[in-house]
Amino acid sequence: MGIWLFYAQNLWLAPTILGLIVVVLAGEMIYYVNSINHKLARFLDSIRFLDFSSSFTSDSKMGGSFREVNKAFNEVMDVFKQTRAEKEEQMLFLQVIIQHINTGIISFNSEGKIGVINNAAKHLLQIPQFRDIKDLGKLSTKLLKEVIELKPGQRISFKVNNGLHLIIQSASLKMGGQSWTLLSLQNINAELQSNELEAWQNLTKVLRHEIMNSITPISSLVESLRTILDEDSYVQQEGFLIKKDGFQDIQEGLDTIANRSKGLVNFVNAYRDYTSIPEPKKELVSVKILFEQVLGLMREELKASKVDVQTEIIPQDLEVLCDPDQITMILINLVKNASESIQNQADRTICLKALGQGDMGTLIQVEDHGPGIIPEAQERIFVPFYTTKRTGSGIGLAISRQIMNLHRGSLQVSSVPNERTVFTLSFR
Repeated sequence: MGIWLFYAQNLWLAPTILGLIVVVLAGEMIYYVNSINHKLARFLDSIRFLDFSSSFTSDSKMGGSFREVNKAFNEVMDVFKQTRAEKEEQMLFLQVIIQHINTGIISFNSEGKIGVINNAAKHLLQIPQFRDIKDLGKLSTKLLKEVIELKPGQRISFKVNNGLHLIIQSASLKMGGQSWTLLSLQNINAELQSNELEAWQNLTKVLRHEIMNSITPISSLVESLRTILDEDSYVQQEGFLIKKDGFQDIQEGLDTIANRSKGLVNFVNAYRDYTSIPEPKKELVSVKILFEQVLGLMREELKASKVDVQTEIIPQDLEVLCDPDQITMILINLVKNASESIQNQADRTICLKALGQGDMGTLIQVEDHGPGIIPEAQERIFVPFYTTKRTGSGIGLAISRQIMNLHRGSLQVSSVPNERTVFTLSFR
């Protein structure tokens, strides 16, 4: 328009005024844009540097739209500020909880640097200036090795000294772009002492019961034999003579004494076997080969009993870290017990199952559909010398559980009477 006025109408004032107006408007527009950009940059910097103390003028004279933008910026900043305050409160709350719980908590990163250690862990370990997980070696180098080799989800038991027996459990997490290991520590020494006392009391009851069962009839028989000798024997020139009835009574009494003495010796030998289990020599074993060895050793016995054993292994190439000889002994004992329990059943099938669970470990199960075990007896069957069978020493399952404990695993039973019974070996 200004150019047209200048060239067509030979006017110069109007184009000049129009030009000035255009320059002023362009300057205002640039100012407004720069102002918005500056505010936006300041807003984004506040978020990036977590500085929520900034505020934006809400009564700007630049127009209603600018006031709305400033108001929106202030509201967003208030939300961020409130969210940050809530997170700080939650973090403080968690820190207070961590410091006050009785379980020791330690976290360390992939370089071994300690992130969090609570008062309970400091009290348990008594390690001054505990800043690196390697400092755990000051307490026990073996404990440090066990902790370093501990996988997420695993749990170990470690006796440091007579007053400190730790249960340590591991977990892993990622935080701040780093991998962290979280350890929980509990001193179970008091519980172990209590359980040990209870175990000794139970063992004393068993020993007293077994010894009294043998000694009482022996003592009574000795008195009876002494009476028989006094009453049924008499002196002649050739020496002492005894009546036939008395002689037979003495024979029977001596046989009884011999049998009871033999039973007592067998009991002592069984107790020795239970208390002298060697440490397992672990190696990586194919579960398929393990099952084949068990069934090969029991083939004739199972055939005579007309018992069918089915196997299931998932995955087929599953391997387990164990002492093959000791685990074979456990499985033979469990299969034998299952075979005996289903002798009067129409279904004489035993299932040997193995299931790999990744980091959760491996399960091996022996299942039968016999009469089962009543709930009251399901834990007592693992007590040494307790048995529900007419014959047997009652230490097979006790030894089996002890072997699994030495493997840092467990042996459990689940039974529904007249439906199914499952013994589960858990390897971690």
